[in-house]
Amino acid sequence: MAKREQVRPLAPAAERRCSDEEGASKQHKKRSRKCVKCCVFVTAIFVILVTAIIVLRFTVFRVKDPVITMNSVTITKLELNNGTTPKPGVNITLIADVSVKNPNVASFKYSNTTTTLYYDRQIVGEARNGPGHARARRTMRMNVTVDIIPDRIMSNPNLNADMSSGILSMTTYTRVPGRMKIAIVKRNIVVKMTCSMKLNITSQQIQIQKCKRKVDF
Repeated sequence: MAKREQVRPLAPAAERRCSDEEGASKQHKKRSRKCVKCCVFVTAIFVILVTAIIVLRFTVFRVKDPVITMNSVTITKLELNNGTTPKPGVNITLIADVSVKNPNVASFKYSNTTTTLYYDRQIVGEARNGPGHARARRTMRMNVTVDIIPDRIMSNPNLNADMSSGILSMTTYTRVPGRMKIAIVKRNIVVKMTCSMKLNITSQQIQIQKCKRKVDF
């Protein structure tokens, strides 16, 4: 008589379902852990990038104020009657030696610059210079020539008294509009300078000069 094959009894259906659910739950937990790790990694990279950008923005890429300086001022073509009053019809010229220092790692490109000359709060001369640029961490110098309008200064009632004293008080206002780009940082900048000065009529040189600077963004 042939031996009967031993038949292994099947597991109950409830046990099989429980085993499948446990396997699925483990796989779900693994996927969840992977997603959490991925999110943490992406978040960490994002935070590092943002921090690096902020640090660079306020260190290497920080836009520093250009510095404008009035180095010297000279007067030419000043011809006097009796050593006190300018001769009528003579064009008086003021030459200002101006420098623009750029302390940044990018060049400062500026458009037309203007210099206005005031005497007794009245405009008596104006000069315009063409565009240019101050290279990175360099100082650019330029000579600004202002032709004084004789009629305006001669018509001022205080001129004779000031000329007799030998000292002529004048004011200059210089404006340099420009733009600077450091990597992704762009800035429109306007550099302004107001200088009050006292001109010695005899030597035709500036005795006292005081300047105030301002930078607008």
